[in-house]
Amino acid sequence: MNRLRAVFVCLLTACAAVLSTVSPAAAAPTPGWSTVPVPAAGPPAYVSDIAARRPGEAWATGSEGTADGQRPLLYRWDGRAWSRDTTFPGADEPGSLRKVQFVGEEVWIFRNRAGAGEILRRSAASPGGAATWSVVPLPHTLWTYQDFTAVPGAAWVVGEDSTGLKVLRYDGSGWTSQTTPEGVLFLMGITARSATDAWAWADTTSGTVVLRWDGTAWRDAKVPLPRDGNVHTMLLEPSGRITLGGSQYTDGVSRTYLMTRIGNTWRTTFPAALADAHTEGMVRGPDGALWLPLRSDRAFQSKYARVGPARVTFSYGPERENAIEVAARALTSTGTALLSFGTVEIYGSRPNLMSERLGG
Repeated sequence: MNRLRAVFVCLLTACAAVLSTVSPAAAAPTPGWSTVPVPAAGPPAYVSDIAARRPGEAWATGSEGTADGQRPLLYRWDGRAWSRDTTFPGADEPGSLRKVQFVGEEVWIFRNRAGAGEILRRSAASPGGAATWSVVPLPHTLWTYQDFTAVPGAAWVVGEDSTGLKVLRYDGSGWTSQTTPEGVLFLMGITARSATDAWAWADTTSGTVVLRWDGTAWRDAKVPLPRDGNVHTMLLEPSGRITLGGSQYTDGVSRTYLMTRIGNTWRTTFPAALADAHTEGMVRGPDGALWLPLRSDRAFQSKYARVGPARVTFSYGPERENAIEVAARALTSTGTALLSFGTVEIYGSRPNLMSERLGG
């Protein structure tokens, strides 16, 4: 009996030794977020948007602090590193850069230039030549500029002036002012797939609604939004799928919802793990899941959520020494990786820029 027991113990020990040699490979760690250096800006720095159209081209916008107030910031990603671009007209004048859009091979950026709105256009580089910048001014100055979108053949700017809501459309040669359905108070955001297919989310006398431009008029798109809900963002995906994110308020408590339209059917979910997270920075990642930056519960690390078909998981950016707030403000997919842009505040300093990458 003792001999059998000894043989059994030896077998267990041998099995444990074999498992210990293969377990590290079987439990290889998932690649995490890595730090991407960003040329410093004048603090406090603010981030507006980030967008990419290929692995070797992304743009990030915002503003930096100067003795004369905020000044526009523009950075370009070439697939390896961020560099600052100061070649656009009025780069040293007060103001800020906002949303980035790609129109063919051009880059279009909305700019608030000391209160006046305009579109910066960067042409594609000609053979043997460099890309050039030009400016498309708005027909008049608005009190507020809520949002901007551009596609081949059209661009929209929405905001308000002393007369109320303004929806301005640019067709390549000039601007027209568009009307919205009765009861619309203002537009909170806008996006477009083509010159005849644009979507906007609006505050109305009866609550939040989604509007659609069909090339002729803006109409209620009849999207079945959750009761007492609002909209943060809308993704018009190349496949034809539409993904919408927002919040619903019930008894004074906010909870995040996601809606997806495939064909003509809308499906709504309330991921409990997202709680009341804001979905404005949500993007579709290279892995097919939805990703969004979150307000982190760790002062020294940024935080991201991955919303997959079955569950929500979370990941954190690299630890930053002496950081009191690390905030990823915007995300984009470069086709092979996720690239974030945001701010980091180190103890004793004011917010400056940071960037992180996952994959690629």
